[in-house]
Amino acid sequence: MCGRFTLRSPGRIRFDGVRNSHLPSLAPRYNIAPSQEVLTVTESQGRRELSLFLWGLIPSWSKEPKGFINARSETLEQKPSFSESFQNRRCLIPADGFYEWKRNGKSKQPYYFQLKDETPFAFAGIWDEWQKEGVSITSCSIVTTTPNELLATIHDRMPVILHPEAQDVWLRNDSELIELKRFLIPFPASAMKSYPVSQQVNHAQAENAQLVEPIDLSEEVTNLTLF
Repeated sequence: MCGRFTLRSPGRIRFDGVRNSHLPSLAPRYNIAPSQEVLTVTESQGRRELSLFLWGLIPSWSKEPKGFINARSETLEQKPSFSESFQNRRCLIPADGFYEWKRNGKSKQPYYFQLKDETPFAFAGIWDEWQKEGVSITSCSIVTTTPNELLATIHDRMPVILHPEAQDVWLRNDSELIELKRFLIPFPASAMKSYPVSQQVNHAQAENAQLVEPIDLSEEVTNLTLF
């Protein structure tokens, strides 16, 4: 799964044909959590836009505004919560890193993952719009897949990271599902890196550059025993 991610350099985000004049200046984010707004790229009638969606897809037919932060690639076509969005409402979710947790006894140690060159990338996403009693919520979900060799040492899922050449196809309204499903695979482990980070990231309210700094695990254990 993917439960937290970063967008430390929103000013470096560049996508062909995207209009972003209506968005305010975005601050660096070091701990983006579910139920928060996330930056997205969508396409409608050939026009692409940057927008802010709620992270946690709420199906339009849902009685309550309860969302899904992740959508398993293996069931995108079958699961009612995701199938229509997969066919008709896909998006890119810009990021430059994400966190996963490795279970260690009763505790979980967070690790930070990014591309080796630390450049921004895009998760494959789907979105929907929920309306009820005058309230409208546009929300999204990150598509996940099986882990690559690097992620497999930490977790049994990973987000789908789209290669630049796949991003255009993912957004296009006329793309065939059989073509889209080719992209729902693990990103190459050889192009990624990871390291352990402070358990401060466990707190959704935490938001600072120190969250992505590598730590010495022996020091982290010592610090935890002081409480």
